[in-house]
Amino acid sequence: MHLHPDQATDVSVVVIGYNDIAHMADAVRSALAQGPSVSEVVAVDDCSTDGTFELLDRLAAAEPRVRVIRREENSGGCGSPRNTGIDAVTTPYVMFLDSDDVLPPGAVDALLAAARKERAEVVSGLCVRRELPSGREVPWQRKLYSTGAVLTHPAKLPRLVHDTLCVNKLYRTDFLREHAIRFPEGHFPYEDFVFTARVLAADPRMALIPDQVYVWNVRRSAGQLSISLDRANIENWRARTEASRSAYDILLSSGQKELARAARAKFLDHELRMYARELGLRDAGYRYAWWEHTREYLGEYDAADWAVNPTTAGHLLGRVILASPGPRDLPRLKELAARPARLCPPYARDKDGSPVWADDLPQIGLEPYLVRPVHVLPLAVDAEVRPLAGTSLLLLRLHDLYGRVTSAGPEALEVEWLHREAGRTVPGATVPLTPAGDATWSAETGVDLAGLGAGTWDLRLRVCFADGTNRKVTAHARAGAGLLRRRVVPSVRYGLLLVQPYATHSGALAVRLAAGLHGVTSILRGRLRRLLHRAAPR
Repeated sequence: MHLHPDQATDVSVVVIGYNDIAHMADAVRSALAQGPSVSEVVAVDDCSTDGTFELLDRLAAAEPRVRVIRREENSGGCGSPRNTGIDAVTTPYVMFLDSDDVLPPGAVDALLAAARKERAEVVSGLCVRRELPSGREVPWQRKLYSTGAVLTHPAKLPRLVHDTLCVNKLYRTDFLREHAIRFPEGHFPYEDFVFTARVLAADPRMALIPDQVYVWNVRRSAGQLSISLDRANIENWRARTEASRSAYDILLSSGQKELARAARAKFLDHELRMYARELGLRDAGYRYAWWEHTREYLGEYDAADWAVNPTTAGHLLGRVILASPGPRDLPRLKELAARPARLCPPYARDKDGSPVWADDLPQIGLEPYLVRPVHVLPLAVDAEVRPLAGTSLLLLRLHDLYGRVTSAGPEALEVEWLHREAGRTVPGATVPLTPAGDATWSAETGVDLAGLGAGTWDLRLRVCFADGTNRKVTAHARAGAGLLRRRVVPSVRYGLLLVQPYATHSGALAVRLAAGLHGVTSILRGRLRRLLHRAAPR
């Protein structure tokens, strides 16, 4: 059945779910709340056993726009139920919604208006990741959606490959059906990668809008982590590389060579950096398996793939891994994989004096860092917090990078603290940088930790240079000699303040604060419970 978009203005929202009775109703209601533009909500239950299907039946009985489809067997993934939804919809346009997410008010109207005005086959809008329970929202691929745009061909904007989500988009139903665009069936993690590649390979007319159209709820404390958060098993990495390989093959075989190259560059800049940051959390068996599998995958890259964005941190990270038979330099690679990247010492040179990754890897040259602007270099700043009664002390040290920092004339560091849960920032002092010898500069400033308040605080810095340029950086957490030890200090405001400086997954300095006797004792009790749990016989 062909559905021309001029015949109606209605949209179907396909909501999929499996054993998610706690959130399914909210998802369906957020779709219904979009108003008359949504003529039907097709709720596909993937053979739930927790009452989700019965809940959907009750919703359908009360709301004629809800249509429920129950699959006879659980598919083991998200692709099959979405395909069921594509087959079932009866409207000119369709979009997808997961059972644990929601559509914000006005999302469908904004997408539909752009589709009609621009006669677009695909319209894409801004998705935000909402961290729960804090509620902090982080825009996904913000740069793509800073302004509106119309693309006659997706290849005109290769960065599109960075947005692999299927849920923040409105699709013309006939476009999907005519090009046989479907999700992988069955258990196929990261099915969005493949679906999105198939969409781009079909060369649709696309519109991008700056409106927020999707809320991706991230529940890190959930009993069952989502696929994107459950990264502790090597199979998750293998699934991610397989999805990335499939996306590349789809784009390349369709003649979208530029998008295919961009997809491989995106893998280096996103997937590789994200998993490399977490290698320190894994055991030796995982690390060796991850390293071997990653080298095998990167071995598929050709010279043209490596030529895309050769100065990025992910590109350098990939070259070091490919050149090394086994795991090496993990702490330094973790810092390089951070956002923004930090290239920490040692700064080696080959026998001709050219900068290289390490003395025993002279083939990994760092010449691009001799010509890149200083304000985009992966600068390294060490940081240490010394908790004290009253005003604590923050010690900072900036490293030179093959003479580039020296030539730019570093003058000061601007200090800022970001509350991780609330997303609010507290500016600190701007402190001058003083030459400290050994190609470093030092700075120190007082920090009113009690004034920051309870929670987890990330340190953010800005290096200011003599020519007026600056570079935003995070700070490498100095370790050893008790520098990251938990301390309880007296506080005029709270009586007691528990201060825990620590290194994040990427090695950056952060500080956890608990205020007052109740806050301190609750943290210490939790720590004791974890220690007892680890010591208990299995």
